[in-house]
Amino acid sequence: MHLAQLNVAHMRAPVDSPELAEFVALLEPVNAVADAAPGFVWRLKESETDPAATVIHDYGDHLLINFSVWESLDTLWNYAYRSVHLGVLRRRREWFLRMAEPYMVMWWIPEGYIPSLAEGMARLDRLRAEGPGPQAFTFKDSYDSSEAASLPAAAEVRK
Repeated sequence: MHLAQLNVAHMRAPVDSPELAEFVALLEPVNAVADAAPGFVWRLKESETDPAATVIHDYGDHLLINFSVWESLDTLWNYAYRSVHLGVLRRRREWFLRMAEPYMVMWWIPEGYIPSLAEGMARLDRLRAEGPGPQAFTFKDSYDSSEAASLPAAAEVRK
């Protein structure tokens, strides 16, 4: 099993505004660290040629989306909290509004499967509505991949 993760953030201003210029300048180097990180599998990209392009979607103009797949919870943790990414994370209040509801969700997927953005947003909605469980969880309330492997949704994907 691999780990899918989706996180969203409400930008304080449009992505092309001066207020977000420093954040946008950090996208390319931080994404390069992610792409080279041990355990990294995949991330949703808007453009293969513009490393600073943010994902275009239908979920709101000021919603920034990060969506990726990792080999394990540990490899995602190491990237998020033990790499240059942590410095950007610590500055998130400069660029993003505080969110009262969960903004990050994880779930286990069969190796080789790439989930859709709609699936990721549905998992986030599930976490917000039902709280953490094997099909939608957080670092604080995580579930082992063996718990997810027995769920009907994982079995359907393997077919």
